[in-house]
Amino acid sequence: MCSFCLIIVVLMSVPLAASQHDMDSSVETVEYSASFFSRYQPNTALDMVRQVPGFELDDGGGARGMATSGGNLLINGRRPSAKQDLPSSVLARIPAGQVERIELIRGQAQGIDFQGQSVLANVYLRTDIPATVRWELWGQYNQSAPFKPGGNISMSDRRGEIDFNVGLDMERDTSGWKGTESEYDSNGVLLESGPHNSTEKGFRLNNISFNASSWMGDNLVRVNSRLTINDTHYFRPNGRVAQAPGGRTIDEIINLDTQNLEYELGADVERAFMDDLVGKLIVLYNNDNADSLTTQDVTDENEAAILFREADTKTHSQEQITRLEFDWSRFGNHAIQMNAERAYNVLDRELEQTDDRGLGAVVVNVPGANSRVKEVRYDFLLQDTWTAGAIDLDFGIGAETSTLSQTGDSELTRNFFFIKPFAVMSYSPMSDSQTRLRVAREVAQLDLEDFVSATVFDDDDFALGNPNIRPETTWITEVSHEQRLGRETVISVAAFHHWISDVLDLLPLSSDFEAPGNIGDGRRWGVELEATFPLSQLGLPGAKLDLYTLLQDSVVTDPVTGGNRRLSGQGGGAPYRTLEVLNNNMSWRYRIDFRQDFEDARIAWGLTYADRGNRPLFKVNELDVHSEGPAGTFFIETTRWFGVKMRLVWENLFNFKRNRVRTRYAGERDLSPVDSVIVRDRQHDIYRVGLHVSGTF
Repeated sequence: MCSFCLIIVVLMSVPLAASQHDMDSSVETVEYSASFFSRYQPNTALDMVRQVPGFELDDGGGARGMATSGGNLLINGRRPSAKQDLPSSVLARIPAGQVERIELIRGQAQGIDFQGQSVLANVYLRTDIPATVRWELWGQYNQSAPFKPGGNISMSDRRGEIDFNVGLDMERDTSGWKGTESEYDSNGVLLESGPHNSTEKGFRLNNISFNASSWMGDNLVRVNSRLTINDTHYFRPNGRVAQAPGGRTIDEIINLDTQNLEYELGADVERAFMDDLVGKLIVLYNNDNADSLTTQDVTDENEAAILFREADTKTHSQEQITRLEFDWSRFGNHAIQMNAERAYNVLDRELEQTDDRGLGAVVVNVPGANSRVKEVRYDFLLQDTWTAGAIDLDFGIGAETSTLSQTGDSELTRNFFFIKPFAVMSYSPMSDSQTRLRVAREVAQLDLEDFVSATVFDDDDFALGNPNIRPETTWITEVSHEQRLGRETVISVAAFHHWISDVLDLLPLSSDFEAPGNIGDGRRWGVELEATFPLSQLGLPGAKLDLYTLLQDSVVTDPVTGGNRRLSGQGGGAPYRTLEVLNNNMSWRYRIDFRQDFEDARIAWGLTYADRGNRPLFKVNELDVHSEGPAGTFFIETTRWFGVKMRLVWENLFNFKRNRVRTRYAGERDLSPVDSVIVRDRQHDIYRVGLHVSGTF
């Protein structure tokens, strides 16, 4: 972290340009014309949005309902009404030539529901261009896995009064990890060790999509559809060799075959009932079917069977959403909104597991694995945006009521009701400066997967569900300041403090098992910094640096020890994903993106460097800590030849690692002696190179 602090100090001393070319500013917005992005030679709207100074695209998603599904993106002043079709996917199908300008909305005066976001990107599209086809072909070589090809194609056109976009995106799914897993006793003596490798291969139809919009009289009608198919095979052959004389050698093979089919259908109708009253109706249906078959085959050094385990899991989930939105602008300095949403969600899971230890297959009863969870939720919001000179005040109150029921292995019905007030004050004395204060109560949307149980063959364990979970609620306070110095230099700092009720963490169920559950009240606090710096005055023409960093801490009462500790984090993933940091609960995270464009030569190159702190999981009899080393990516791209963009990407500059340390106790964690420590270190091979070729016609 010290080297990172030095980088920040150096950047703060960089002379800052103040040119306003290709950028218009007002108190609430910063506008970038299409010409601003020409030096980046973009092929898609996504290429352009990613180069907006001081902005990082949030793909939304995750939560049920439409509340945060659109992330921080607007298209022609409207949020995408699809949910599983992520904002980045929508932008990737839009040709760059169709973008007229991108507007960065920083204030509340336009009466837009920011949904907790501090800034929105509004992409305005032209309608006067002919039919355009955008395409991309790519392939990746990874020393640990088979060659990975992929491609996508989309067409944007207008037929009569209908604007539409249709797209196809598919790839061969391959990846591989190599590493070791070692077990030590409480004194650090090696007990056993062996390779811990894995490969994954299959086919992904990432999406077949169709989006269309048209004015029908006084109504703007939009329809969306998306289909995704995934067929993946995971293979993990490993062996463990005991270090003691005469110890047993064990070979283990885990196979996982997964087939997934998901589709989404959505539509919305917008109508102006009066000059100052606009209404919108949104309907959406999502259906997801997933089947997985997992086997675990364990043999000794003589290939004699020790254990053959099989788990057949079928999961069906669906979501139905109906949402009404009204915007009323009767008063000149007020914009009043009212939203009402009904969401129906269901998760249905069936699990059949058998264990064979040499005497024939025996059915294993996994408690809570065969269940149906259903939620019906209503969400209401009334808010007013009041503009008074340099101050915008966005305030309102929301309410949420839901009924959650579970049948099957667990039988339970519960009702919840929450009030959600909020207020956001923005002070913008000048177009290049804004200070923002936000206070809000948020209610987390439950993950229905937490209510049902599953098996974890990798750990020879169960991931138990908990039917008694209640939503986590958080009082949020945040103060931030954004300073813009010229068209490219942006510095934004935010400090936050969260008071969390019913913290959702790992709740002890017995001396051996835990499950997701509410463990009491907690707090989270920290500071975020985002910045964009041009480097031309340092002798690097056409170069810029994008910086993101987070420092945070948290505290909650440990249900096992009774003492204070930080919140549990989440494992997996990569340091590049920076907008999920609060949920991951790591102590620190940063990412640095460098890019240099040689506009006349039509060549660009760049580097990304990222790292983050560990994420501990505080289990009842185990401390499970996930971490990685630094990750880096290098790219070079050009549009010099054949009218296409060619991009060469080396994705694993620092031989990215994924580490896991499991400290297992003889009894309850920290209250009994350490029994053993299992250390797993895995990494991709350093040769992980991809070539992307894309263009339009």
